[in-house]
Amino acid sequence: MSKTIILIPSRLSATRLPGKPLLKINGISIISHVVKKAKEADIADVYVATEDKEIVNDVNLNGGKAILTSNQHKTGSDRIFECFEKLNLINIDYIINLQGDEPNIEIKDLKHLKKLIEVNKPEMGTLASEIDDKSKLMNENIVKVITDNKINDKNFPVALDFQRKVNDFNANIYHHLGVYAYKPDILKRIIKYKQTNNEIQNRLEQLRALENGIKINVALAKFCPIGIDTMEDYIALKKKLEYKS
Repeated sequence: MSKTIILIPSRLSATRLPGKPLLKINGISIISHVVKKAKEADIADVYVATEDKEIVNDVNLNGGKAILTSNQHKTGSDRIFECFEKLNLINIDYIINLQGDEPNIEIKDLKHLKKLIEVNKPEMGTLASEIDDKSKLMNENIVKVITDNKINDKNFPVALDFQRKVNDFNANIYHHLGVYAYKPDILKRIIKYKQTNNEIQNRLEQLRALENGIKINVALAKFCPIGIDTMEDYIALKKKLEYKS
């Protein structure tokens, strides 16, 4: 069985919604909700990688573990690699990078990704769900992944491209979820590459991996979580989760 660790990058200075990780739903911060979900998946130890002591304190208060990192990182990948090095772990086969703004991530989808990386041993793996509404194709807040084959429950096709806007619905286009699994040496390679123009323009760091010849395999997620990018997203998800409880 592959030995895996889940690292969650988080910071307070998000461009579109500053302070986002500590906004509360049912009295618990968004970042601590994500930690709770990751721990419930029971597939790996879980750590938050953050530049903010406030986040460290919140995560610790809610029973999680956090590592303080530099505030000079340009991407989440850089942040989790520093965290990984500070932890000084051995014999880790995969690092799972779980975004800190998706508190309703589906546990079964994380388990499915873990299963596929154990079987297929990819350089990188990620998750994507079906797109149920064509209007999402032009929504820049919803990242799309185009794969070489249609995704199903058992296969693990290769990502050809990631885009924010897509005009053609006939290709194998899916809603990309912000979850990545890397071999540690692959993550180390990625952060050493210079950010590409395409990556900077589209604000998609996975493009740096693709454009440097790193293969990303895509697993099917059955559930599409609501990522929190704006105050409207937060209010909508807060209402949904607090109503369910």
